[in-house]
Amino acid sequence: MYLDTEKKKEFFAKHGKGATDTGSPEGQIAMFSFRIAHLTEHLKENRKDFNTQRALVNLVGKRRKLLNYLADKDITRYRAIVKELGLRR
Repeated sequence: MYLDTEKKKEFFAKHGKGATDTGSPEGQIAMFSFRIAHLTEHLKENRKDFNTQRALVNLVGKRRKLLNYLADKDITRYRAIVKELGLRR
């Protein structure tokens, strides 16, 4: 699988508060971004895979909700994660 346990721990250690802190919005946003990029590449090759397309739309919505929450809660953390992941142009 493309997203195994070690990869998840790496995301949460790098973007979250620690390797075991899976609830931090920054870590979840980073993991969602990785999954979104993976599914986007999959859909470039398999454009009629509508189940994956639906899953991608759901993931984008979840990431958007977390970003909105983080922007309302702490704007400096929001700006840091957006800059670090390169989500805005």
